[in-house]
Amino acid sequence: MLLKVGELAKRTGLTVRTLHHYDSIGLLQPSARSESGYRLYDQRDVARLHGIQALRGLGLALEDIGRLLTDEGASLPGIVDRQLRALALQIEQASALRQRLELVQAKFADGREPELDDWLATLQLTTTCAKYFSPSELKAIFDNWAGVEAQWQVLAADIRAVMAAGVAPLDPQVQPLAQRWMVLMHGWMRGNFDVMLRWGRMYLSEPGVQGRSGLVDLAVVNYIEQAVQLRMSLLMRYVSEDDMHKMVNVPEADWRALTQAVQAAQDAGATPESAAGRALARRWLALTDRLTAGDTGLRDRLAHAHDAEPLLRAGAMLPPAPRAFLVRARAALGATTA
Repeated sequence: MLLKVGELAKRTGLTVRTLHHYDSIGLLQPSARSESGYRLYDQRDVARLHGIQALRGLGLALEDIGRLLTDEGASLPGIVDRQLRALALQIEQASALRQRLELVQAKFADGREPELDDWLATLQLTTTCAKYFSPSELKAIFDNWAGVEAQWQVLAADIRAVMAAGVAPLDPQVQPLAQRWMVLMHGWMRGNFDVMLRWGRMYLSEPGVQGRSGLVDLAVVNYIEQAVQLRMSLLMRYVSEDDMHKMVNVPEADWRALTQAVQAAQDAGATPESAAGRALARRWLALTDRLTAGDTGLRDRLAHAHDAEPLLRAGAMLPPAPRAFLVRARAALGATTA
């Protein structure tokens, strides 16, 4: 099938003038001409035209396109592949722009236009964070912050209290605060261990983020980080970094509810070996299965870590007495849990 220049222009959305220009510079010369001298384009000509337009879409000059198409290594399938990759990049960039605009739009959610300082602070924070996180990660971090901000402020106040009392960060009594810090961070970042590590690096190395309104101040971070690192160093003796990536956040309220249920059972005279005790052990198993995403090997390694390390037990979500009850109840079930 052969197409005249007018028909080719109509079916491709190009102008006749453009096709004439391509012909005049030798970029796209028709394979044939009619007896009347009309330009006639065949299938290979159209394929070459597709390559030309694809490379133009990548920003190449017509002169460079001509050289590239003449090169034996520049196959048309390769050009199509480049076009697809360029399109994928454009889609990614458009998505990133949309997410950034959504962050700005959130400033208008309460019906008031942000003040100049709000715009500057948001711009500084998003610019700094963009060095460490993708737009989708940033959106998730900012969206999730509203749900944890109040808890961070309570925890920060508790940490400041032990700091004011002169308690050293490596003292065992700081470990419960370190555990709360780790659990809250895990919940804020939705269990993404890699994002947690990057947030820590950013916060400690970027002065523009430190001391931001609403965020925990640097003095508190530096203090509790020592206790967290001690806890992590003990934990990493028993689990791997891959294990840490697997772990799923279990809200503190769920652990607190289990603690209260154990206390109520003890008050009612139940023993660990009783039906009530074994039921609580199963409930414990269910929580630890959630924590480890059903990985029984990881569950056993965590159990061993807490059995072997007093400092880990000092900051555990379960207080010593309820945990001792559950350990006996677990033995009655013939199972192992953390």
